[in-house]
Amino acid sequence: MRPTPLGLAATLAAVLAAGSLTACGGGSGSDPDTLKVAYQRNTNNKVRYQDDYLDLVKKQFAKAHDGKKIELIPIQASENDYYAKIQQMMRSPKTAPDLVYEDTFLINSDIESGYLRPLDPYLDKWRDWDLFADTAKTAAKARDGKTYGVPDGTDTRGLWFNKKLFAKAGLPADWTPRTWDEILDAARTVKKKVPGVTPLNVYTGKGPGEGAVMQGFEMLLYGTGADPLYDPKTEKWVSGGKGFRDSLDFVRTVYSEKLGPDVSDALDPNVGVRVATEWMPEGKLAINLDGSWMGQQWQKTGGKPWPEWSKTLGQAPMPTQHGAAPGKVSMSGGWTWAIPAKSRNPDLAWELIKMLQTKENAVEWDVRAAQIAVREDVAKDPRYLKSMPGVDFFTSLVKHTHYRPALPVYPKVSAAIGEAMEGVTTGDASPSAAAKSYDQELKTITDGAVITKNE
Repeated sequence: MRPTPLGLAATLAAVLAAGSLTACGGGSGSDPDTLKVAYQRNTNNKVRYQDDYLDLVKKQFAKAHDGKKIELIPIQASENDYYAKIQQMMRSPKTAPDLVYEDTFLINSDIESGYLRPLDPYLDKWRDWDLFADTAKTAAKARDGKTYGVPDGTDTRGLWFNKKLFAKAGLPADWTPRTWDEILDAARTVKKKVPGVTPLNVYTGKGPGEGAVMQGFEMLLYGTGADPLYDPKTEKWVSGGKGFRDSLDFVRTVYSEKLGPDVSDALDPNVGVRVATEWMPEGKLAINLDGSWMGQQWQKTGGKPWPEWSKTLGQAPMPTQHGAAPGKVSMSGGWTWAIPAKSRNPDLAWELIKMLQTKENAVEWDVRAAQIAVREDVAKDPRYLKSMPGVDFFTSLVKHTHYRPALPVYPKVSAAIGEAMEGVTTGDASPSAAAKSYDQELKTITDGAVITKNE
């Protein structure tokens, strides 16, 4: 879910040479009546909730804009490859789509590269913008103060656990760990009393990309102290100190004690699909550190319909390392709709963004995709509040959540963290050695804008 530390150029070359991406259609071209929309299609061919939703809005758009049409460009690829593909497309007016689905993880990098168009002239005239949460707005804002994307939802993260497996292990159905050690103790109990089951999944390594860094490492790191990754007061990145090493040591423990998946499975870029469509619904995984959106796979329209999940699974907040206040940790991200700088139809693209974000359509999307609402009117909507078991739990984590540093260099920092995670997962590096390598790379990535704290 992030570019490599060498940048996207090498990734693009490899991806295009291998022909590993599946996309339909081309760029915006010169047809003023056709709006081309690029988005990621899940690598699980059974997952089509976004395709179905966009088809719904496409029909609405055709009725509201006589003579105008939408061409959907689904890009079926892992997130790393999707990022590479859309960046390659946005480089040229011949291939640039008119509207693109942008992860907030990458949007600032694309803003810095000049790929996106500021939306402020449109937003200033759009009353609905006042309904969006300030934190969601910030995720699509650049250092120049301009906004480059409209979020369609957010997310939070916590611990999912299988209550049936917990019962077999003698663990409580209302499990609420207060420290990291209590998580590991529960995993060890499952390993001992329920053989053949993976006790704990923590995403790790370079393959899963930002999924490992954000859902795995940062869910740990942000439980070790204030501003553990980037210090906003000094505007410097934090070196790999004690909290960083302790977070790596947690990952090392999971995999060295064989509490997690096989290392080869854990490092697979598509491990998230297996977690959602195999390991959890088939009762092969006891505890999973993951996101609020998991239920989207198990709904009737998801990739793995699983009616029993609401009774089988429980949720618990991720605790801070030693239980220090506030006692809970979450990370939040989300995706936005953005207009490429080289779009031929920006005004028409904006009309589509507004249609995607009517209250009715926003509710429809959040329900289908198991998203946490970013509009205050949607967050109060009865259908949203009843959309899936656990929606109240994950919405309650918003007040405890953290956001990644919204800086263009962050994708490279993320890549360096992924390398450190992979080193301790495979056993090729100790937490101290991996943290030292991270520090060296961090200084290079940030031109020396690094401080040491929390030692």
